[in-house]
Parts: sequence; structure tokens; C-alpha cells
Amino acid sequence: MDQSFQTSFIPKKPVVEERTKASRPMGLFTIIGIFIFVSMALSYAGLYFYKGILTKNITEMEKNLTLAKNRFEPEKISQLKLLDRRLRSSNEILLKHIAVSPIFKALSQVTLKTVRYTKFSYDLAGDKNSQILVKLNGQAVGYRSVALQADILAKDERVNKHIIDPVFSNLSLDDKGNVLFDLEFFVDADFVDYRQALETESPANSVIENVNTTTPTTNTTTPNSTNTDTKVKEDNL
Repeated sequence: MDQSFQTSFIPKKPVVEERTKASRPMGLFTIIGIFIFVSMALSYAGLYFYKGILTKNITEMEKNLTLAKNRFEPEKISQLKLLDRRLRSSNEILLKHIAVSPIFKALSQVTLKTVRYTKFSYDLAGDKNSQILVKLNGQAVGYRSVALQADILAKDERVNKHIIDPVFSNLSLDDKGNVLFDLEFFVDADFVDYRQALETESPANSVIENVNTTTPTTNTTTPNSTNTDTKVKEDNL
């Protein structure tokens, strides 16, 4: 029996063309978005690692600082700070300090032997740059001694540039016949400035020391004309 095969070229199913879809190009905004995202990711990673490096450096610096403090002895540093504060306070006190010794020295040069002072006080008047009021209570042998003393304080060139406007007041007699009086005058604040007093006295002291060490002493004395004149005036009273 012959077997016959029938061959047919007619497709049983419709032929469909397979077409590959072309990929669309990425848009500009997409590229920008990707670029920004990648940049932010890299920046964040960089900051993270940089933060770790900084933290490590800070830790090491703190350790080094602690070691340095221990080397310099913190207790010693505290003592030096306390000493510095005390020195600053002392300096401020010295700047405001009043030296009354120049007033006593000036009065000792011109005070008569028949006059003595019993009480001394001064008033700063709240301003270091202004004149300072000096108040004295005294005792004299007679009214003429008071008058002569007032004339000397007003006219003597050694003190009249420092003792300003001397005024005697409240004259009275005690039970022994002595004249009691009050004396007021002004001095410039610079005249009683403690620092200036030290600066002016130090060179004089050094000169005296040099004279005592280099110049031989002699027994020659010179008369004091001022004391002689004062004695003559007292004898004439």
C-alpha cells in the first residue's frame, strides 16, 4: 500500500512579523536627576568618612592635651593663676594709694619750733585727679607764732607750690595760754601719688648710697640760712 504524503506550503497560522521595539533615549531631566543623586551619595559618603577622621583627630588631640597638662602640673598652674590675680589686685591698690609722707616732709621744712600739730586728716573728694583737702589741728605759743607760720606757708618757695591756699581758723586759747588753731590747705593729687613718690625717692636713695661709698666723710658743716632766718623771726616775736 502506497503511503502518500501531502505537503502543503500554506501556513496554518498567520505569519506575524516580530519587530523589536527601539529603546527610547533618556531625557535631560533624568540625566540631571541621576547626576544629582550620585553626587549626593558621594558627598554623604565623603562627609561620613571625614567626620570619622575628625573625631579620631579630636580624640588624639584631647589625649595629647591631657598629657601636656599633666606635664605642667595643674596644681602649680592654679597657684600661679591665684598669684597673678593677687598681683593684679595689689597693683590696682597701689595705683589708688595715697602717700602722705611728702606732706609731712614739706611741713617739717617750714614749721616753726613754737608750732606743733596735734591732728591730721585728708579728704580725697572722690576724684584722684583733683586737689586733696588736708586738715590739721595745731597748737602755737602765741598769736604771733600763728601769724608768722601762716606767712611762711604762703610765701616759702620750698612748699608754696605744693601747699595751696593755707587757711588758719578757729583760733582759741587753752588753759595754759597756748593758741589752738585749725589749718586747712590743698595739695595736688600728683604730689601724694604713691608710685610717683617711690620713683622720686629711689634715685635720691641711690645717690646717697653712692656718695657714702665713694666720698670720704668730713666734719665740715655749713650753717642753715633758713633755720637762722626762722630763729631770728622767732626771737623778734
